[in-house]
Amino acid sequence: MRVLVDTSVWSLALRKQGPADHPAVEKLARLLRDGGDVFLTGTILQEILQAFRTEPTFRKMVRHFEPFPLLSVDRSDHIAAARLHRACAQKGVGASTIDCQIAVAAIRHGCALLSTDRDFERMASHCALVLV
Repeated sequence: MRVLVDTSVWSLALRKQGPADHPAVEKLARLLRDGGDVFLTGTILQEILQAFRTEPTFRKMVRHFEPFPLLSVDRSDHIAAARLHRACAQKGVGASTIDCQIAVAAIRHGCALLSTDRDFERMASHCALVLV
């Protein structure tokens, strides 16, 4: 299974005091243990790395995330993300620019999305997004 893992899950998994006891963290651990295809977008990678304040930890995490492929986002994806944003807004569903980009990247690349952000649940009813 191809899974795009959102920042919200990585944040829970990488806490200083240890991984949170959360179903999404358990799903991520299972994916990693079972050799699942785990993906990031450039924005998700950036959000994860921005959280690390010291240079040694930052460098360590850059290396840690090297094995995870980045899903590309091109012009047509940005246009699709804008359409998704408009469709959600017309239905009264809040959807951020970044969340729309993440949803469209997952859809285009045939990935399910693993996230704790409930906005994606609301968005999924207005697009082909599959949630894990």
